[in-house]
Amino acid sequence: MHCKYVDKPLRALCISLPEPVMDDGLAPQQGDPLLSKVPEASLQAPKESTKDKMLARGKWASKAEFLLAVAGQIIGLGNVWRFPYLCYKNGGGVFFVPYLLFLVLCGIPLFLLETSLGQYTSLGGVSAWRNICPIFGGLGYASQVIILHGCVYYIVILAWAVLYLCHSFQSELPWSHCNNSWNTESCFQFDHHNLSVDVNSLPENSTSSVIEFWEREVLHLADNVDTLGPVSWKLALCLAVVWVVCYFCVWKGVKSTGKVVYLTATFPYIMLFVLLVRGATLPGAAEGIVYYLKPNVTRLADPHVWMDAGTQVFFSYGICLGSLTALGSYNNYNNNCYKDSFLLCLLNSCTSFLAGFAIFSVLGFMAKEQHVNISTVAESGPGLAFIAYPRAVAMMPFPQLWAVCFFLMIIMLGLDTQFVSLEALMTSVTDLYPELIRRGHRRELLLLLICFSCFLVGLVMLTPGGLYVFQVYDHFSCSGASLLLLSICQSIAIGWIYGAERFSANIRDMTGHNPLLLFRLCWKYLTPLVCTATFVFSLLFWAPLKLGKGLVAPAWATALGWILTFSSVSLLPIWAIYAYVTTPGSPEQRFRRLCSPTILPPPYTDVPLEKQSKTEKVDIIQDRTT
Repeated sequence: MHCKYVDKPLRALCISLPEPVMDDGLAPQQGDPLLSKVPEASLQAPKESTKDKMLARGKWASKAEFLLAVAGQIIGLGNVWRFPYLCYKNGGGVFFVPYLLFLVLCGIPLFLLETSLGQYTSLGGVSAWRNICPIFGGLGYASQVIILHGCVYYIVILAWAVLYLCHSFQSELPWSHCNNSWNTESCFQFDHHNLSVDVNSLPENSTSSVIEFWEREVLHLADNVDTLGPVSWKLALCLAVVWVVCYFCVWKGVKSTGKVVYLTATFPYIMLFVLLVRGATLPGAAEGIVYYLKPNVTRLADPHVWMDAGTQVFFSYGICLGSLTALGSYNNYNNNCYKDSFLLCLLNSCTSFLAGFAIFSVLGFMAKEQHVNISTVAESGPGLAFIAYPRAVAMMPFPQLWAVCFFLMIIMLGLDTQFVSLEALMTSVTDLYPELIRRGHRRELLLLLICFSCFLVGLVMLTPGGLYVFQVYDHFSCSGASLLLLSICQSIAIGWIYGAERFSANIRDMTGHNPLLLFRLCWKYLTPLVCTATFVFSLLFWAPLKLGKGLVAPAWATALGWILTFSSVSLLPIWAIYAYVTTPGSPEQRFRRLCSPTILPPPYTDVPLEKQSKTEKVDIIQDRTT
């Protein structure tokens, strides 16, 4: 047995140990292409790293940095612009029934699984899965591809928000009137100054000043999907600014990321509180909140309500993206990730719930001002952030102030999600090739290359047809199908192959707390069952994607979307086949080796290592080296 110890408290990483793991009699193979690829950096003592002039991997400077980084990753735009709308759309307060069910059976168990996996292995998403369950190493690669897709299109939203923020400093908000160069003769100013006008009596081609600003000035939106056109230089400049900010948030690893999240993770809460107080004082706010929470029990019979609840949990908790594993890998071994997971999940759901009050109080105000039903102004996604809410802001006193507050909140919510995802991607790549990347300024140069490449691809979404490309990316690249398949595989890998009991013992060794029986049941039975049922349902009720302006995605756009989906999930079977072919031994020996971890768990004990005596720790070392 060959073991080396890393960091404090003492832990052993044991490599290429078939004798204690398997009883097939297969002798250790020096040329094993799978086990020989374990990141060497995780096996070297600090002195060796210094001697080789390889930079240290790094740790969070404090527990607060970890909590804020994870909060910044999982609390994003979906909490503000998607969850409140889904509540209103799917029966108000009744929507919490399927939402909480999915949260308990899928969200929290998988959240704990990924965070604990990173903390236990001290490795990023790819290396962690390759070591804990080699045959499912493709899970790490698939999650990194999904992150890469997300980095390309998610940041485009921030470019739109930056452009809106710049326009918010004008003496008169440009989307509040029709006296701009981009407005057409069909432009109509929907606000509280012309309530005597019957909206229903307007010509069919009438458009509001807010929509014309969004479509004609910001997007320069094309009338068909087949037209891309030139790149908007204003949006390109905004996108470049956001990418530069993201780069410098991540370029020094957790040293820089851990400091930036103090601002980016807390500032949105300040703005949300300001907007919540402001919204609650507006006329019509009560009606808006009633629409938000009014229960409609009959909606529970609609299967689409359950589908919406499931997808919202997966999207908002950052599950299967590898980010949680990467962030957890920078924790100390005895950090109480069990307690942290509960707190972060509670914070995420409470933020979504409170955001609904801030959003629907303002929408209720706008509906009352225009004498229309709130259903005509309630929207989700970009429609809420860039049409409905800006229109409501234009009706308030001091509209510039509230516009600045709102778009700053949008930018901060999206910014930390973006750069934390980028940090997770860099962590995984660096852990794969530590000897190559953790030297000099190679990490910074690699990060610059990734940022610049994503920026170039993102320029396609800044063309007149870019919104349609954005919607295809958003619907397919990080789609429910991809996340559900990865969730099923994660549950099988931990629940059945690695072992739910063994993983629970690992968490107990790190935290001193034995996870609830419910978690072991979820990892083995409930989570894969619920995810499989949801996945089958999504396939049975699949419909072509609807794009902007009422267009339906053509065949080529749908084909492109499925290519984006398979670009990630196809890595699961590809890796499994590659691992099987390159592993020596008989078929049975190969399979058994690929289903055995290359990181051996520490001896199971009810007492965390940090609370054990010095003599007990020395005994553990002796046990692991014999």
